[in-house]
Amino acid sequence: MDAPELLARYERMALIRRTEKAAHDLFLSGLVKGTTHLAAGHEAIAVGASAALRDDDYVFATYRGHHHALARGATPEECLAELMSRATGLCRAKGGSMHLTKASVNMLGSYAIVGAHLPMAVGAAWSARLRGTGQLAVAFFGDGATNIGAFHEALNLAAVWKLPVLFVCENNLYMEYTPIADVTAVARPAADRAGAYGVPGEVVDGNDVVAVYETVAALAERARAGGGPAIVEAETYRHFGHSRADPAAYRPAEEVERWLKHDPLDLARGRLAELGVEEETVAAADDRARAAVQEAVEAAKNAPPPDPREAMTDVWADGGAAWRT
Repeated sequence: MDAPELLARYERMALIRRTEKAAHDLFLSGLVKGTTHLAAGHEAIAVGASAALRDDDYVFATYRGHHHALARGATPEECLAELMSRATGLCRAKGGSMHLTKASVNMLGSYAIVGAHLPMAVGAAWSARLRGTGQLAVAFFGDGATNIGAFHEALNLAAVWKLPVLFVCENNLYMEYTPIADVTAVARPAADRAGAYGVPGEVVDGNDVVAVYETVAALAERARAGGGPAIVEAETYRHFGHSRADPAAYRPAEEVERWLKHDPLDLARGRLAELGVEEETVAAADDRARAAVQEAVEAAKNAPPPDPREAMTDVWADGGAAWRT
């Protein structure tokens, strides 16, 4: 990843970070209803992985999926409007924070049921294999999902059929409020299980956008060539609690401090400096991200509410529920 590419990735991460902060502030002001799971701190995983994928590859995420939607092409305005239940939202106010989806760019959804999307990613990979498109499916999930049956079922079938699918675990050390290490028999909840299915298991610094990019790019090339699935365990840390209602008081202060010093944006700025990119250039990228999110907030605030007459559209295959009666 050369300097211009890394600068673009940095700006995308800055855009995501500011969008997440805006979502937090809008909740505090009463404009975002319901549960919101922020991914501040996870930006390098979404942006680094996305940079290694083709535009037509399939992406599946969890309820903590704002960063993946934004990395794949959703705009801050679309995401914030969805969180604020506006008609201009990504899902026209039907999905909310936990179900951001943009099928036009093959971001095929964020899923609130832990592990539910892993078999779906396998199905998408199988479809790509049958159609001979060379597409790849990538399922992002949290460390807690590695103890869900769907993780093992999906991984086993993908391995048996050698499907072009990558399983990317965003290991932020906590499954909601419980340390993953307290309830898991192996030290690496995702990568240490790869051997049981005969697939590669790579551990990567999930806060280093370049490291994530290089790891995913290599495994994506392998999968497209018929090498089958692989697991990536990306070590990271969330800056906020599990959800908007969680102060995260269960996390040791020294642990939080250590991880905050290993911030994805700080690491990227350090890499940019090593490549000779001037501070003013990086600051300009930050300014562009800030301005874009500010504009998105105002646009979302001023957007109309959804039309109640559209409540049943995009729900049934024929556009309505008349078939039920």
